[in-house]
This record gives sequence, C-alpha cells and structure tokens, in this order.
Amino acid sequence: MGVRPPEGVSADGPLRTELADGVLTVTIDRPEAKNALTLAMRQHLQRLCAGVDRDDDVAVMVLTATDPVFCAGADLKEIAAHGSGLPATNPGAALRAVGKPVICAVNGACVTGGLELALSCDWIIASEQAWFADTHARIGVLPRWGMSALLPRAVGMRIAKEMTATGARLAAGEALRVGLVNTVVAHEDLAAEVARQARAVAETDRPALAASLRLYDEGDGQPLDKALERERKWASEWKPPVLRADRAEGKRGLRQKRSQG
Repeated sequence: MGVRPPEGVSADGPLRTELADGVLTVTIDRPEAKNALTLAMRQHLQRLCAGVDRDDDVAVMVLTATDPVFCAGADLKEIAAHGSGLPATNPGAALRAVGKPVICAVNGACVTGGLELALSCDWIIASEQAWFADTHARIGVLPRWGMSALLPRAVGMRIAKEMTATGARLAAGEALRVGLVNTVVAHEDLAAEVARQARAVAETDRPALAASLRLYDEGDGQPLDKALERERKWASEWKPPVLRADRAEGKRGLRQKRSQG
C-alpha cells in the first residue's frame, strides 16, 4: 500500500488527508497564511502523489483547501527568508504524474502557484466564490510549476497572456466560460458535487480509465493521425473486463462489502 496518510494535520505540515470509499481527499489547511505552501507542505504533497498509484484502495484523488482561500502558491515569506537555500520542489509535476484521476475542488481564491496546482489536476470544480489570477509577473518572478504551458492550453494563448500581463481576477463564471474550469456550483454545494463526481470515478473500470486518460495526455498536441494510431494500437491489445481476473475479484469484493453493509 503506497498511501496510508494519517487523517489530521501531519508532521510534515498542515495537509489533512482522508481516504474513504476509494477517494483520497487532500486538504490544504493553512488558512491563516492563505493556504500558501511551505517547503515541508510541498514535499509532503509530492510524497502523497507518488504513493497514489501504488495504493489499490485509491481510485481518485481530490485536492481542495480550507475556506476562504484555495491556495496562494508557495510561501513567499519562507522563500525570502532562506533565499536560494531551499531545495527545488514541483508539486504541479507531482500532480500531473499521478496515473489516477485527480480532481481539484477550488473553494476560493486560486492564485499564481495555486492556479498552477489546479491546472495540474485532470479537471476543476469551482465554487461560485472562487476566482483565479496569475500574479507571477506582478511580483517579479517566473512560473516554475507549469503556468506557461498549462494556462494557454486551458484558455487559449490570448486570454493566458492577458491574465499574466494584467494579473486581473477571473471570476468563477468567466472561468467556466473560457474553459478554465469544468463546473461551477454554489459554495455550499461544492463538497457534495465533488463527492458525486468522485464516486462516479471510483465506480469506473480503473485500468480502462487510466489508459483513457493516458491516451488524452499523450495525444495532446500530436498530429491527428498519430493520436488515432496510438488509440487503435492500444485498443487492439486491450483486455476487456470479462477477461481480467482483477476485475472479477474487484466485483466480488464489492458485492461482499455491500452484502455486509
């Protein structure tokens, strides 16, 4: 088992974790600092991501935060205090490397490094109170977790350039319109909507879903004929659920759990 994080604040910083019914929820819990990530928190998040694919009990990961802010990115005060002495981290890359679906539940302000984290997830569900901004240029730093590649892929080059150049806030409704987020719900409904989607993912055939997501990722930006050829090749070699022992065992275990419940 790769992921067995203790529920509650861990020794590596305020990242709360909960595993229930195949859903691993990771909550950034440092609201007094706008949920900015310290070095210890970034390293902890990277370790959690690295363990997800090794844990058969995890079907889907959810990244969210304690109100009222989602995440302001890296802790700039810590960085200023230590200068270049801090080791490099890239939690965005860690999130993108997870082979299982990763849902981002944005509950409030999602800014700069926080936006890079959200963009590194497979899709985004946002509260109507959420807003998004890239302030890297305004504070005189360059992105390190994927902004320059991920933001234009999500919203298009012109909107991405505008967001970075102006640092302007993009409200949840506008974020939905331009394709930055998938769903916007009332703030009080965010947890329920995330749970609903996560349950749907957990009930999906895991190997097929993982392969499907890889096809999307590896085909992104490739010529159409090459992407289609990869899909054809993978499909021709694929074993459907009825031919896989792991699927049969999984269904048997699920039936036993339901009968016991």
